Amino acid sequence: MYLITPDFGCILFIQALPTHDTFGNHLPASGVSFMDRSTGKADRLEADLIRRARAGDEAAYESLMREHQEAVFRLAYLFLGSAADAEDVAQEVFIKALNALDRFDDSRPLRPWLLSITANSARNRRRAFGRYVAALRRLIVPETSYAEGAVTEVDARMEAQALWQAVRRLSAADQEVIYLRYFLELSVSEAAEAMKVEPGTVKSRLSRALSRLREVIERDFPLLYEGRGT
Repeated sequence: MYLITPDFGCILFIQALPTHDTFGNHLPASGVSFMDRSTGKADRLEADLIRRARAGDEAAYESLMREHQEAVFRLAYLFLGSAADAEDVAQEVFIKALNALDRFDDSRPLRPWLLSITANSARNRRRAFGRYVAALRRLIVPETSYAEGAVTEVDARMEAQALWQAVRRLSAADQEVIYLRYFLELSVSEAAEAMKVEPGTVKSRLSRALSRLREVIERDFPLLYEGRGT
């Protein structure tokens, strides 16, 4: 997997991941850190890599990412419970870190700073995903399926995963318009600008995409229509 950064181009990225996510999906095996964090020598090496990365040394920044990628990924995964989402957050973290590296105090360890960025990014993504799922649920699933007081946290997470899987079965074009409108929460005019089409086209594409999503749910995820399987 590759990370595209604004300054360095393509840099080899994620290689150290957990084995399975909470839904049984296989993940790549973990790697081994190249630094011994218990030594002052390692800290000096890291500070040197940071200074070289600031100067535009691609290999130095790649070394920093290799050292910390697993910790960043695992924290993001702890927040999100999804390997794909954790990978997205990890990419976002390293891009943010690169852009802010000039402001980082290289006399301090890098990892706590990276994990702070990771936690904030993962929380923001989780909130955005919750709003996204809630918006789709209101549009797609009958309100009678969601009686107040009948939902456990596990139920909600499983339903969110099922709804997300249903969206992923749509065409790329259908996913795009749903993602822009409900995940990024763009207005119709903003989505039209992003897609380089007229606002009326966004409305018609969105209507068709939601219609096809209902068909997918009815066919492949009927429990979403049946009040959480009860």
